[in-house]
Amino acid sequence: MKRTILQILPNLDYGGVERGTVEVANMLISEGFNSIVISGSGRLVPELLAGGSKHIELPVGKKSLLSFRLIPTLRKVFIENKVDIVHARSRLPAWLSHLALKKIQGPTKPCFVTTVHGPYSVNSYSKIMTKGDRIIAISNYIKNYIIENYPGVKKENITVIHRGVDRNIFTYGLQPTQEWSEKWYRDGVPSEKFLITLPARITRWKGQNDFIEIVAKLKKSGLNIHGLFVGGINVKKKRYLDKLQNTIDRLGMKDNFTFLGHRDDIEEIMAKSDIILSLANIPEAFGRTALEALSIGTPVIAYDHGGASEVLAKIFPEGKVAPLDTDATVMLIKKFYASMPNVKKNNSFSLNEMLEKTLETYASLCYKRK
Repeated sequence: MKRTILQILPNLDYGGVERGTVEVANMLISEGFNSIVISGSGRLVPELLAGGSKHIELPVGKKSLLSFRLIPTLRKVFIENKVDIVHARSRLPAWLSHLALKKIQGPTKPCFVTTVHGPYSVNSYSKIMTKGDRIIAISNYIKNYIIENYPGVKKENITVIHRGVDRNIFTYGLQPTQEWSEKWYRDGVPSEKFLITLPARITRWKGQNDFIEIVAKLKKSGLNIHGLFVGGINVKKKRYLDKLQNTIDRLGMKDNFTFLGHRDDIEEIMAKSDIILSLANIPEAFGRTALEALSIGTPVIAYDHGGASEVLAKIFPEGKVAPLDTDATVMLIKKFYASMPNVKKNNSFSLNEMLEKTLETYASLCYKRK
């Protein structure tokens, strides 16, 4: 009899959590499981369906008391689809799932898995992510964060599964096609500049202000550099984007930056870049951007905290700088500018490893069920 795994999250738009959900769903189908995803829909739904999973559209990410009306619906979905494991990837969906599961008794009750994708604010609302029969932490930083802030959690229930990168996409030594490169330069990216790229959505904590400061100092030193902002922006962050652009204009550096917005060709952009920066001013849960760039072979300079620190420690430790130290970052870029380092090919943090460990976590629970 096929086992059925159900993942639940707010939506299936682009993002690390959403991408990982689809990757796990596709793996489950290939391994002979039934795969169901509940979300409020999104741009990745067609890809999910093409992989053979079932999608159920429910507004489980809508922060409203009315969302609790979904609990009976979720309970019905769990029972009718004979779900073996419910895997919650966000706090509100986790609460709704937890309350739905409480009303199911006996051997048919699904097991509950949660993934802690970030250092959530410490409160009773976030504590739901520690209530899983298994708790997946996406880095050692997140595991330690859970243990420090929720001392009642059983350590043996926490499994660290680092996010993984698909090396069929982020291929070592990737060279963009001639057609792509021609369009790249037609779109106005300077071909003769040393390209420094910050791939991050436009939001205050991702380090865009530091990026401007760093590039300004490099320009003042006489380096032939150009900064690329790569990342989408929520309509609510438009004022912050305006402030960034005003700062650039005030510094007289309009010709030294390009805002590319959200891109689906991030792997080619990373391959064309000379250096990738990771400048989050608070620790990130993992550091997927750094991993993707290093997998291609592009050097990364990152603030030495959170998940990005774990990635660089294993693959490219010479790229670490003290958090928020823009002067140290400038000095390291100058060093790389004078003599570019070689990023060695590595097999750490692969997508296959992530999927295998996730499947092992599911299997350890399924085997306990009749």
